[in-house]
Amino acid sequence: MTRFVDVPTMSRLVQDIGVIPFIGELADTIRDDFVRWPEFDKSARVANHSDIGVIELMPVSNTRRYAFKYVNGHPGNTRRGLYTVMAFGVLAEVDTGYPVLLSELTLATALRTCATSLMAARALARPDARRMALIGNGAQSEFQALAFHGHLAIQEIAVYDLDPRATDKLVRNLSVYPSLKVIRCASTAEAVRGADIVTTVTADKACAAILTPDMIEPGMHINAVGGDCPGKTELHAEVLRGARVFVEYEPQTRVEGDIQQLPADFPVVDLWRVLAGTAAGRQSAEQVTVFDSVGFALEDYSTLRCVLAQAERRRLGVDVELVPRADDPKDLFRHTRPAASRCAVRRVA
Repeated sequence: MTRFVDVPTMSRLVQDIGVIPFIGELADTIRDDFVRWPEFDKSARVANHSDIGVIELMPVSNTRRYAFKYVNGHPGNTRRGLYTVMAFGVLAEVDTGYPVLLSELTLATALRTCATSLMAARALARPDARRMALIGNGAQSEFQALAFHGHLAIQEIAVYDLDPRATDKLVRNLSVYPSLKVIRCASTAEAVRGADIVTTVTADKACAAILTPDMIEPGMHINAVGGDCPGKTELHAEVLRGARVFVEYEPQTRVEGDIQQLPADFPVVDLWRVLAGTAAGRQSAEQVTVFDSVGFALEDYSTLRCVLAQAERRRLGVDVELVPRADDPKDLFRHTRPAASRCAVRRVA
């Protein structure tokens, strides 16, 4: 049987654990897998682009488990009453190919994205960072804010979005965290002024320059999260040239990340090497660091194995017959007969 985790189940799982603790657990799980980077069979995601969005498949595996995520990115979806990003994923046994988990990943992707930003900032930001700027106040923004507030002691967040309603929503959702000061700003430049950490998480599929060189201050750490496909950027090229740049999976980031603007020999550092202690991270308090984050399949593998462990521990989700029962493994045709075609669902919650 395959464990199925739908949106209500994922929501309950997050509520049972708590948003901030769940983000921390995901960050630790992702870090553990990044340190074991050479063990994984990796490839860039397979993307199908249209004029208004992208649909992608993201596979990765090691000797024990295989995972993939289906995910889209359609900035215009909000006008249709849909989320910009929607996803689901599968975790399977490598030895047999049997799927052990089918899970929603829309909510989980938001959690894993902010957990990855947190993991990177722990390794790259100045340890005395206390003020953050958050540019882009859409569906990912609260998760980013709580990751840094809950785990990096960020006490003040300056926020800005072109859409004031998005900022209204962000301020409203964060109002239940009184120890976090949220400052509403009138521009990106105002928000990033004096920030120790800057996170850009915008959605438009465009070659944009959200951050320009005149906004950058010594010692900043920048999480560039929104640039994640060809023709979509957030940082002016000179911001990158003036920084030490870190990436997840270089072959993918060269095509999809902000470094797509730069020559193929522009130097970058693999984040996994920093986490494993084989490459330097931040080299001085004044250095500007950039995590050119496009999202990589290993982060979803980590999320799926974390979700499976927590769902089993808490007896959440249902077991579904996603693969036919193999009473006679050489007789598949038997499942075309009425008696064998009944779908089995076993509730475990």
